[in-house]
Amino acid sequence: MTDQSMTSQTLTKSVAPGLLRRLGAIFYDSLLLTALVFVATAAITLPLGNPSGLWLLFFQIFLFEIIPLVFFCWFWISGGQTLGMRAWRLKLVSMEGQPVDWRQALKRHFAAILSLLVFGLGFLWIVFDSDKLAWHDRLSGTRLILIKN
Repeated sequence: MTDQSMTSQTLTKSVAPGLLRRLGAIFYDSLLLTALVFVATAAITLPLGNPSGLWLLFFQIFLFEIIPLVFFCWFWISGGQTLGMRAWRLKLVSMEGQPVDWRQALKRHFAAILSLLVFGLGFLWIVFDSDKLAWHDRLSGTRLILIKN
């Protein structure tokens, strides 16, 4: 799949990854995100000291929403794979097999938060869905596919 887009025939033949493969990629990405949060925390708190008051709220939003948002959306837009997805041979595409745009990436990010906030039910839905799609896949018009090496 060297082509940026996929034909509808190729997309329908592509294998949708299961829950365990997705969880593996999430675990890998969480390790990298944790490292990024540690670096950002050190870069801000070492010169400026510990935040308090309203600054603490902005700092927490930056660490736990802005950094993950930029991390995931940037990787999804520029190649369709985070580092964890690359290790587990997953790729994010639109339902039509096209590369994901910023609108879809942002929708997916916020829908994934929703999927997680309801005790992970949006992720577990993969087990019951005939197309192995999570809630955030359906809400954003995207899907993960398993790529060949």
